[in-house]
Amino acid sequence: MNDIHRGPVRFMQNNMVEVHDSEAAAARLRKFLTFILGDVAYGLDIQNVTEILGIQPTIVIPDVPPHVRGVINLRGKVIPVMDVRLRFNLKAREDDEKTCIIVVESGERKVGLIVDMVSDVLDIATEHIDPPPNIGDESTKRCISGLGKVGRDVKVLLNVHQLLAFDDDDQPGTNGHNGANGTNGHGTAPLDN
Repeated sequence: MNDIHRGPVRFMQNNMVEVHDSEAAAARLRKFLTFILGDVAYGLDIQNVTEILGIQPTIVIPDVPPHVRGVINLRGKVIPVMDVRLRFNLKAREDDEKTCIIVVESGERKVGLIVDMVSDVLDIATEHIDPPPNIGDESTKRCISGLGKVGRDVKVLLNVHQLLAFDDDDQPGTNGHNGANGTNGHGTAPLDN
């Protein structure tokens, strides 16, 4: 079989064209920052991650959801900090030297996510990302964008926008109703700045 090879396109004798384009292959890869909660590895689209900080003291804000640990001063900008373990209804644990705050952006919002440990930055091909399973709590299911297969491992890929969304249905004691003056029914605004 005589093939003519010209750059990223290979013309085959049977008039078929095969495209070998490293740009196309790269476009099918997505980068994720992976972190650990307990024994499970999660991933955040790297485009949403702005920085990783060591754990630091937070200023406690009264009357917020239990998974909002408080706020920190990040170079003059006050940002809320969420304990992802508590957001996912996992058992709380003491912070240690591996505990980190991953600062993420979603639109205009910047929020710190407290995780047990940051792991790696991984490239995952889109064809190795399965849709999320239809199991679990509604609020948690919305946060999962897919399951990334990396070798024999599976990473739970999170949707940052949904992770940071605090629908009134998710707030304890609101019964799905907004409070007066744009609050969440607790007299506080949703996690936002």
